[in-house]
Formats: sequence, structure tokens, C-alpha cells
Amino acid sequence: MTAASLSTVDDLLTGPGVAQWPVWSTTARIVVTDPAALPGARALVEAELAAVDAACSRFRPDSELAGAERAGEAEIGELLAGLVAAALDAARRTGGDVDPTVGSALAELGYDRDLPLVPADGPAVPVRVRQAPGWQRVRLEGRRLSVPEGVRLDFGATAKAWTADRCARLVAEAFGTGVLVELGGDLATAGTPPEGGWRIVVRDAPGDPACTVTVPSGTAMATSSTTSRTWRRGERLLHHVLDPRTCQPAPRTWRSVTVAARACVDANTWTTAALVRGREAPSLLTRAGLPARLVDETGRVHVLGGWPS
Repeated sequence: MTAASLSTVDDLLTGPGVAQWPVWSTTARIVVTDPAALPGARALVEAELAAVDAACSRFRPDSELAGAERAGEAEIGELLAGLVAAALDAARRTGGDVDPTVGSALAELGYDRDLPLVPADGPAVPVRVRQAPGWQRVRLEGRRLSVPEGVRLDFGATAKAWTADRCARLVAEAFGTGVLVELGGDLATAGTPPEGGWRIVVRDAPGDPACTVTVPSGTAMATSSTTSRTWRRGERLLHHVLDPRTCQPAPRTWRSVTVAARACVDANTWTTAALVRGREAPSLLTRAGLPARLVDETGRVHVLGGWPS
């Protein structure tokens, strides 16, 4: 499971309604407005994260997705079908900027296991510029999934965000509490918010420019980065956001891109597409009509679409 960069609740926010723990090479955090709901909310979120990992992890040979890829065609469960549908929808809406068929390319570049297990330095790998197999070749009809031979899927641009949306909705419904769920920079909210709204600190990494925004419940946010999740092979510093047209890391035009939307999966779809588009990102996000915050390679901040002050 890949992770976006950090877009957090206020770092100083602690208390009886907050829990966080490591997961998927990043951090899961939940905040509830009713502290009595926290134990049950955490248990629910942990169960959902485990189920998603078992369904679609690229690093588990026993995942349901890995089995479907080996079979070529398979009837899959409802959870995996939702994850696949989200990935294909993101590819369609972005014109292929976000393409889940880059799994093999990521593995060839060295990202073939959970990031803490990926050696930070290693021997050079060949530069194989080629187009990804293409999301159009993956078929999902109901719960019947067809994956061409040799194609490995990666849901890094959608799965974590989709899961944040799902967990926030389930917690609010199950416990009647306002809730914020953040999974490594992918953030979703549901239910009745705290007085004044949810206060969010947006920052990619320590030392990067930060801002604080307050948003109403139902708002989601995601940050994608070219400076987080990096490793070196030979003289090349690589990162996890690939351009499907080259199967190579997207250019480092932007250090990070943050988008606010009604659904976290939408926000992360467009932050990933923006990194892939490079200098075309502002026009892309403007056409999408989404509030966005971009940090360029010099650290200068650019805001679009009425990004909240």
C-alpha cells in the first residue's frame, strides 16, 4: 500500500478523543467528537484497514488481488470490487494520468515491498521508458475482474483515500459521532464536527511551508508529494508517483500538491494527476474546479480555486 505525504490534524491535537498508530508504512489517526466512541471507532477502523490490506496489497502474495492477477479472471469480493472500481474511475477521469497498471514498473524501480523494507540505496536500475500497459485493458463487470497476463495493479493513488472515506462514513454511522480519519495524509470527515469545524495543518514534511485551515464536516483533503517516499538507485533519486506514459517517476516540478474535495478519493486522484502533469498542473486543477495548494521546487506556495485561508 503506498502512501501520500503528510496533511495532518494539528500536531498538538491530543486528548481522549484521539488515537493514532502505525499502518501501511505510515500513520493512521482518528479523531472523534465523542471520546466515549473512540475504542469502538478505532476497532472498526483497524478491522477495515486489515480487510483492505488483505484485499489489495501489492506486497502480499496471498492478497485477493494477487490471486486474481495470477488467475487472469476471477470473481472478487465486494470490497476489492469497490477498490478496483475507484482506481479505474480515477484513470478515466484523469485521461490516464492516474493509471493502476504501473505496479510492475514500481517493482522494477525497487518499490517491491513495504517502504521501510526498501533499501534506501542500491545499484542502478535500467531506465526503461515505456507506456504502462493501460487501465483500459483491465475489465470489471459487476464483481468479475479480468487482468491481462503480466499486468500488476497498484492502487496507491486511490486505495488509501477510498479507505479513509469509507472508515469516516462507517464510524459516523455506527457511533453517531463526528469523526476525522487520516491515513498518511489522506483525510476524510463525517458526522457533526467540533465547534468551529475541523482545524487542519497542511504540510508535506518538516521544514516545508505549512498552513492551517478550518473546514466543515464532509470535507476531505489529500496531499501527494515527490519528496516523500523516495529511495536511490545508483545516481538516481526515485519516488513513488510514476508517469504512466513513461513508467518513470514524475518530474519534480512540485514538492507537494494538496487538494480539498467532497471525497478523499477524489482529492488524491487529482493531487496525483497534478504531479504527473508537472507545469500543466495549475490549469488541470483549475478546470477540475477544486481548491488546491501547490508547493513548487523552490518552496514557493501557489493556491488555486479559492483555497481556504
